[in-house]
This record gives sequence, C-alpha cells and structure tokens, in this order.
Amino acid sequence: MELVDFFPMLEEIPKPEKEALERALSRRRVPAGTVLHSGMTGCTGLLLVVSGQLRAYIVSPEGREITLYRLFDRDICLLSASCMLHSLQFDITVEAQTPSEVWVVPADVYQKAAKSSAALANYTNEIMASRFSEVMWDVEQILWKSMDKRLAGFLLEEAALEGSDTLRLTHEKIANHLGTAREVVTRVLRLLQEEGLVRVSRGEIAITDEKRLRELSEA
Repeated sequence: MELVDFFPMLEEIPKPEKEALERALSRRRVPAGTVLHSGMTGCTGLLLVVSGQLRAYIVSPEGREITLYRLFDRDICLLSASCMLHSLQFDITVEAQTPSEVWVVPADVYQKAAKSSAALANYTNEIMASRFSEVMWDVEQILWKSMDKRLAGFLLEEAALEGSDTLRLTHEKIANHLGTAREVVTRVLRLLQEEGLVRVSRGEIAITDEKRLRELSEA
C-alpha cells in the first residue's frame, strides 16, 4: 500500500510538503487491544489504517464506553490529531480491535501540507464531515431507538464483518460498543433468545433468524 492509496490528490500537493509527508511517516504493527491514542496522551497524529480494525470511542465520567465509529483498511483517523483542530474539544480513545498495521503522520507535518494544498484541505474537510455524520447517526440511535433494535443492528453488523452468524462476543464488549450496562445487554439478549432470534452461550452468540432480527433492527 502507498500513501496515494489514502490521499488520491497526493500529486497535487507541492513537492516539498509531499516529500515531508513521506519522510515523516512512521509504521506500527500492533496486537489487538493496543491503545493507539487517548485523549490524555496529547496529539498522536493522523492514523492511516493499512490493515486490521480500529475502534474510536469515548468514556463517560462513570467509566462507561460508547463506540463512535470503526476504522478499516484505507480509513483515516483525524481525531487522533486533534491538536491541529483547535476548535474541536473531543477526547477520544482509539484502540486496535484486531492485529493491525497503521501508519502515523505527525499532525504538524500534515497541517503544513494541508495549508499548501487546497485539494488536501478539501479532502480533510470531507473526512471530518463523514466522521461527524457517523457520530450524529450514533446519537440518533441512542436517542430514538430502543435497546433491542440497537442490539439487533449491532449483531447484524458484526455478522457482516466476521462473515459468520456465530459471533464470539462477551456481553461486556457489546455493552462498551453500545454505551450501556452489561446487565442491560444480558437482559435484552435473553429476550431475543426467547423470541428465537439468537442463541446465547458462554462467550458466543449465534444468529438463528436473520430475517426477523433485521426486521426488528429496521422497525
């Protein structure tokens, strides 16, 4: 994979800034569970996902987590470089969900390149708008959808990502994604199981009626 795979307008960036981006790039391979950025650790820089899966989330004062969005191959995380976004006060944590390879671009180098290239600046704004839309979608789900519908949608999304109807997920992990308590997840899963939509066992959830589960999530 090359830098142009992340920035299609790379050749439009002035040569000095483009070469500075390429020189400053650092590569990291990390195991699942590695925290790549935390609001407490300052400005990490842009994270470019070469392979694997990252999760961006926030933590409430009580310690409850909620997933904002997930990042996959060729995705870019700008919020890990929040120091260059002075008007944005947003403490997020970015964690590797699977073994991952990421490239890190220092925020100051990227900011200089964006100031010299309107194409890169516009692309940056597009990425920010896309991430903001994802966060707003999450807010709408929390405000307007009941937990059974949100959980049904989450299980279907996980099944699509894993390519399997059998998911190795703990109730705690699901709760962290959805921003709720483990006990709530356990209770809703029990109801879905009673309805014949899923089968729950220790550390594993099997989707047994995808059609009805999808109807529930879209209701």
